[in-house]
Amino acid sequence: MESRGSVPAWPAAPYGGPGGTAEGPGPVPPRPPVGEGVWRFTAPTAESSVPRARYAVRELLEQQGVPAGETVQGLLLIVSELVTNVVKHAAVLSPQLAVEVALWPGRVRVAVEDNHPYRPAALETDWAQTGGRGLLLVREITREAGGHCDVEHTPSGGKVIWAELPLDF
Repeated sequence: MESRGSVPAWPAAPYGGPGGTAEGPGPVPPRPPVGEGVWRFTAPTAESSVPRARYAVRELLEQQGVPAGETVQGLLLIVSELVTNVVKHAAVLSPQLAVEVALWPGRVRVAVEDNHPYRPAALETDWAQTGGRGLLLVREITREAGGHCDVEHTPSGGKVIWAELPLDF
């Protein structure tokens, strides 16, 4: 990937940007061709980072010309689940998390990194429980889209969980 970019600080409100109001988005400009590159941003390991991460990734994909659709909706759900997992399970050892989005022709990859060394596994769970299915959901969304997901250790001793999906449009 040749281009690297960064996403500015979290947006303050979902529709506060140019062309939009607090009630909703403004007119939609014509879409440029899909860009290629890698973008990375960090956030505190806090509940407020879950919707902000989802929003930031959605805005980035839109800015890069990725049309909204089923794949993007699945990808945004994956981002929400992965960031939620960091907030719930890694905050003690990881006060910050990182979200990375990579675009290539025909593919998109999202990764969420934290400093906790525990490598989670998408295990079958007791269906009577109200939680504990996030990684199962990530795995199934990725599989149904024809993509791949995995967990890797980082050089600093933490982990990164990623999902890569094809972009068919």
